[in-house]
Amino acid sequence: MTATMPTLLYIDDDPALARLVDRGLTRLGVKVVHANGGAEGLERLRQGGIDVIALDQYMPGLDGLETLERILKIPNAPPVVFVTASQDSAIAVTALKAGAVDYLVKDVQGDFIPLLHVAVDSAIQQAMVRKARDEAEAEVHASRDRYAALAAEREVLLREVNHRVGNSLQIIASLLHLQANSASQDDVKAALTNAMGRVAAVAQVHRRLYTSHDLKSVLLNQYLEALLEDLRRSAEGNKMSRLTLKAEPVEIDPDRAVAIGIIVNELVMNAVKYAYPDGAGPIHVTLDADGDDLELAICDDGVGLNVKTDPRSTGMGQRIVSAMASKLEASVERDPAHAGTRIVLRFRRVNKPAAKPGCTAAS
Repeated sequence: MTATMPTLLYIDDDPALARLVDRGLTRLGVKVVHANGGAEGLERLRQGGIDVIALDQYMPGLDGLETLERILKIPNAPPVVFVTASQDSAIAVTALKAGAVDYLVKDVQGDFIPLLHVAVDSAIQQAMVRKARDEAEAEVHASRDRYAALAAEREVLLREVNHRVGNSLQIIASLLHLQANSASQDDVKAALTNAMGRVAAVAQVHRRLYTSHDLKSVLLNQYLEALLEDLRRSAEGNKMSRLTLKAEPVEIDPDRAVAIGIIVNELVMNAVKYAYPDGAGPIHVTLDADGDDLELAICDDGVGLNVKTDPRSTGMGQRIVSAMASKLEASVERDPAHAGTRIVLRFRRVNKPAAKPGCTAAS
């Protein structure tokens, strides 16, 4: 669209009136190009360089409405101001419904030319606004498409990273398993087995993320089931034939899932080692949810926890459980009513937000 002097295509079979329009609008800063009928106007329009069209209704051959219909089929057609000598308002309504942006009644003396100038200027401004809006919408859609493509690419990359990290950690866990099986000293075997379980707990989260529809969360019940299956296949697997899980479906952040998995690994392995000195016995893992409040329990029906003499109260496993519980902001309690050992963790699905600096709790 011409910024300094717009071009009007005036389609009218009255050459005398066309000359009046040319003189009148040229003085007002509009260049006028005349076409003597609909067909001629369409041909001139296809040559380009037209910013706005003034279109007469009654012409031989194609009349104004037929010409308007064909104009609007042209991509990015200029706006059309309908001009006719008829006083019939039905023509105006029909033209506006058909796609004209404005309507004027002309006279042979050219008194309508100032009104035509106003209509032409308004039509050009509307066209500029519409074009800017369309371009903005196109840019929004293009930006949205680019963002969607980047998000899809990022998701593929994250899945690939989780896949590779999970595989690498699984290889490490397998090496620890082999080393534990070949160790001759019981304390070395136990240390390697514990390390293998901790690595497997982290690896299982990455495997969950690789196969999950959502890279931002893990289904905790499915993760715990896979983790316990890993433990059943471990060096101590023969003592876990009665290891069970009862868990409600809960989605949780992957980092919190890692902490929960490590806690479960430590407490299950402790139960395997210390609950049944004479063999194997039942070990139960339960996960209950009440909204965002979660309760995780690991229990056995063994000899019970002796705080003074049981290695579970002072070893590495206890320190790891305490550290992971702190990460979860969880409370860790022993159920004194349980005949064997039942450890209960209570925490929220999401940690409470940190208090803002300068804020204090109400007294």
